[in-house]
Amino acid sequence: MAEAGAEQDGVSGAPAPPRYRGALHPDTWEQELEAIPMFMKRCPAEIDAARQPELACLQSLLFDEERSPAELARMYKNEGNEYFKEKDYGRAVAAYSEGLRRRCGDAELDAVLLTNRAAAHFHSGNYRSALNDAIQAKKLKPTHLKAIIRGALCHMELKNFVEAIAWCEEGLQIDSEEKKLVEMRAKADKLKRVQERDARKAKVMESKEQCQKEVLLAAIKERNIKLVLEPSDEEEEVSDGLAELSLDGFHSGSATGAKVHLDADGNLSWPVLFLYPEHEQTDFTVAFHENSRFIDHLMVMFAELPPWDLEKKYLPNNLELYFEDEEREEMYEVNPEHTLLQVLQHKRYFVKAGTPTVLVFAKRSPFSKKYFSGKKVHRL
Repeated sequence: MAEAGAEQDGVSGAPAPPRYRGALHPDTWEQELEAIPMFMKRCPAEIDAARQPELACLQSLLFDEERSPAELARMYKNEGNEYFKEKDYGRAVAAYSEGLRRRCGDAELDAVLLTNRAAAHFHSGNYRSALNDAIQAKKLKPTHLKAIIRGALCHMELKNFVEAIAWCEEGLQIDSEEKKLVEMRAKADKLKRVQERDARKAKVMESKEQCQKEVLLAAIKERNIKLVLEPSDEEEEVSDGLAELSLDGFHSGSATGAKVHLDADGNLSWPVLFLYPEHEQTDFTVAFHENSRFIDHLMVMFAELPPWDLEKKYLPNNLELYFEDEEREEMYEVNPEHTLLQVLQHKRYFVKAGTPTVLVFAKRSPFSKKYFSGKKVHRL
């Protein structure tokens, strides 16, 4: 009997005393306590009646079907206000929306719900949704000053300063001393003038740029340089008339953003792309003056051997230049002594995407023979 008593007094190996029904587990008691409605710090957004019967019961008591739509709408309004105070704007919007779904028939209450929902939308950054609610609230109650202030604030955020001024003036007719509207009216007027000034500047700049484009296009046309435009249907189109030419999208694809320009002396400078097919390398000249010779650029570009030219073949006087007529699949050799303008004026040269392109090969290289295989080559 003594041994049995010792085991019951907690000697090692004794069975644990039975837990009473519904007891909290010692390892998870905090989470279990949080699940009890009385001790909850926050109510879940959605209640599952099967898993949370106590909450479902309380909810049914709170939102009794016997309550009038107006009472329910006020309950949801108060619930939304609590969420709003906690800066839980998403749930506040949901609560106000539930109140509006009650269709209580009280225009003033609906105006308040709409205005409050507008405030929650506003603080969530949803300015257009907030503005829509403010507009609806003002329709229900034209003298509702909070709706007017909220609508004016939305217009300010959307940079609709003319509309913001109109809403402020409408509110000031109701209360001429409303401080928020007075201050917002002054700020909106100032920002409107800045906006109008910037718009005028942008228009002048746009007009200036358009004029420069027209002068540039006229200079290109005058030189009989043919441009290849790439319409959206992906069919290439050669334009030879000024009225048809456009520089929209007519620029180099290089990260430099370089494009053809006209200098003060009326000369064109082009971005030019040099391709070295044998080594899959490129060079890009940002501004190639139209009266500069190719040999002059090659002398600078190959003053030192490029790191990829292990055979030391790419020397200025050991290079052949070509341009390709893709339509006919023909190659035309370029005289290095010629200027860029002379090449661009060739009857079969077409400037594509605003960037003249030249292919460079080492003279009499096996690669160039293979590259030209199957193509007609027009040599000097």
